[in-house]
Amino acid sequence: MEDARPDTGAWFDEARFGMFVHWDHASQQGLEVSWPLVGGVFALPFCQSVSVEQYHSSAATFDPVSWDPEALARLARRAGMGYAVLTTKHHSGYAMWPTGCSDFSVQHSPGGQDIVGGFVDAMRREGLRVGLYFSLSDWHHADYPPFTESDKPYVIGVSPPRPEAERWERYLEYMRAQITELLTGYGRIDMLWFDGGWERPDWGADVLEATIRRLQPDILINDRLPGVGDFATPEQFVPDSAPGGRWETCLTMNHSWGWCPGDTDYKSARQLVHTLCQVAGKGGNLLLNISPRGDGSLPEAQVERLEAVASWMDRNGEAIRATGAGLEAPQFYGPSTRRGDSIYLHLLMRPYDGADVRNVPVRRVRSVREVASGRPLEFHTHTGVIEGLMPDPRGTLTVGIPGDVVGDLATIVAIDFEPAP
Repeated sequence: MEDARPDTGAWFDEARFGMFVHWDHASQQGLEVSWPLVGGVFALPFCQSVSVEQYHSSAATFDPVSWDPEALARLARRAGMGYAVLTTKHHSGYAMWPTGCSDFSVQHSPGGQDIVGGFVDAMRREGLRVGLYFSLSDWHHADYPPFTESDKPYVIGVSPPRPEAERWERYLEYMRAQITELLTGYGRIDMLWFDGGWERPDWGADVLEATIRRLQPDILINDRLPGVGDFATPEQFVPDSAPGGRWETCLTMNHSWGWCPGDTDYKSARQLVHTLCQVAGKGGNLLLNISPRGDGSLPEAQVERLEAVASWMDRNGEAIRATGAGLEAPQFYGPSTRRGDSIYLHLLMRPYDGADVRNVPVRRVRSVREVASGRPLEFHTHTGVIEGLMPDPRGTLTVGIPGDVVGDLATIVAIDFEPAP
């Protein structure tokens, strides 16, 4: 039976670029989010290992006096992002809003501020869509049950001991109650980004999804609530071929999701722009992570890279936002995007003197330009002898690329076609 719900995700298809924010009280200790309390995880090379008690201890001192969601929202908008996603509760169980379901939240920390509320309001004021991350697993809750030192070593794929049925049902009720708070206390929420579903097979997904759709009919839900998913979420890589349907690559700037001061191995601004081009060229979105410090301030290395991306997007954003996947690989050896009758070539390697595009309607080429400057570029076309006799032949377009239009991060060339007859 076909899904009768209207498609309300056009904004997601147009955004192509978003911000992920990983943060909780343990950032005061310079710890990765959640994973250090279970001893670390292979996928995070800079993840520390601490005792469960040490990890949770910094909830008692969390007071992010330098947290400025308005400045963060302005930075995201300048960078050309269309949406932002905040970790409202990671696997550690600490809630970044004043939940009425638990005393393990910002409400009971010295700062006392509603991090989620400030984030949502700031992003909306800048015209960004709002997403909330929520972990299904909870390594602190009494009925989950909580993770203890005796549970180490933690092994992904090996489910923790399941509590008896009564306790498990209490936990599911608690989880649904927290999600209801998030979806009723902050106005329209555009995306719910689940995680942690690998730990158990039975999250009551049918009931949970029905609740979510009732409270927020236009919301998008990611694919990490088992059996549900409006979009796929490959992590830390760009897939060779695009997943079916909507999708989004989530990516860190260095190797860590949370603030780890020892992890200084950052991707360059050029690498980040290239990844954005590659993802957009496959019709996906890039959700790029930032990790505030414990006081809420942003690491300078992350701000510098976002500002560089912002400068590039200011001049080239038309080739990213509101575009779809472009040409097939044999037509152009690099990423490309498309909007209407325009195709955008993303030149990620410096051309010698030009670029070839194959199997395009060469007689309908109206103009070719370098996007950042708007400068017209010379081009010529070629078809086979027989194909040249046809009214609308397809052939090869060769674009001249002068050295002085080649950008530091990536060069975008727009080919504008006349509409098909």
